[in-house]
Parts: sequence; structure tokens; C-alpha cells
Amino acid sequence: MFHALTRALSWLALQALPLHCLVCSEPGADGLDLCRACHAALPWNDHACPVCALPLPENEPAVCCGACLIDPPLQAAAAATFVYAPPVDQLILRFKFHKDLAAGRLLSQLMLQRVPAFLTVPLLPMPLHRKRLRRRGYDQALELTRPLAREMCLPLWQGLVRQRATAAQSTLDAHARQQNMRDAFAVRSAPPRSLTLVDDVMTTGATLQAAVHALHSHGLRRATLWVCARTP
Repeated sequence: MFHALTRALSWLALQALPLHCLVCSEPGADGLDLCRACHAALPWNDHACPVCALPLPENEPAVCCGACLIDPPLQAAAAATFVYAPPVDQLILRFKFHKDLAAGRLLSQLMLQRVPAFLTVPLLPMPLHRKRLRRRGYDQALELTRPLAREMCLPLWQGLVRQRATAAQSTLDAHARQQNMRDAFAVRSAPPRSLTLVDDVMTTGATLQAAVHALHSHGLRRATLWVCARTP
């Protein structure tokens, strides 16, 4: 109840403030806390592997990357709105670790400008473990996903929980990330036949793969991924 009230008050406060660019502090434009110049400079991830959303060189076709051909991931498709690069990386860090809800609202609005074609199923925000949720005070993936679901009239499905408090993935290498996420998730109710999992950042994909694996074992047929940003 307290967190819901805090979010509501923060939202009301944001509505009362004039728009200003969260990158350069100039006046915002087009209903965003972002000026047109900074909007034009955003690192959109429009040329990427359709399976894992890995950014691809412009001179290569946007087809399945070599890694996905050699070792196909569990998801059917993936999309990332941005490459994890300035200024999006700083907006995500402000939102995720510094309670900057305005940055989170802006990121959701920008994600809506690049809605994946596969997005026709319920959305699943990647859950936080309850200990981390208590420390942070909010779940950044849920805060990103709520506006997406509302604007597209899609339901949220939240039957996945983190049953184990894992180490921060950012401190680990690729192999350690996979080990860290083993048995990290539990499914509390039967999932629908298909889902789109939503998260803030995808690096190696270990967290999302662990979640999809848990869901597949409980009847999920088709998983797709949508993240705000993908590391190169």
C-alpha cells in the first residue's frame, strides 16, 4: 500500500512539472522529458538479431546471428529498443538505482515508439527477489511494463517469482551469470501458452533464459523477450 501511494504521488508530481530534457536539461518536446535534439541522438537498436536482439553491424543483414545459429536460445524472438549506450545507459542507471521515476517513465514512453511486431501476448515483467524489492522500494521491470500494458491494452501476468536471492549479475562473467541464475525462479500459477517477458537490460541473457526455462517446464509454449536496452 505504501509503495502504491508513493508511486501515485510521484506520478501526480510529474504531471504538474513542465517538461524538461532529462539528458541536457533543455525544455522537453512532443510530450516527453526529452528535447528533439537528444531524441534524434538516441542509440536505437533498429538493426539487430531477431532472436536475441544483439546489435549487428549496418553492413550485415539483420538475420539470426552466429551465436543463435550455433546454440539457439529458448525464446522465439527478442527485441531491444536501444543499444545500451549513452545517454540511455545513464537513464537506466538513474531509474534502477537512484529512484528516478521520471527516467523510468521516459524509457517506457520511448519503448512504445518501437513496439515489436511479435507483441500480441500477455506481458511478464521480470520479478525482483523480495529482499532486493524491499531495499530498492520498487521493481524497475514492473514500473517499465505497467505503462506498456496500459497503452497497448495487454494484460500483465505475474505468476513468476524469484525464489532465491542471487548475486548481482553485473558483477559476474558470462559463465558465472548462468550458474548464478540456476533454479532462481519459481512458477506460482499455470502460465498462458505464450508470454512476452519484459526487462530493463539484456547482457548475456542468462536471467531471461533461466526465467523462460522455468516457464517452459510449467507449460509455456512460446516465449518472446522485449527489453529496454541490449549490450553490444
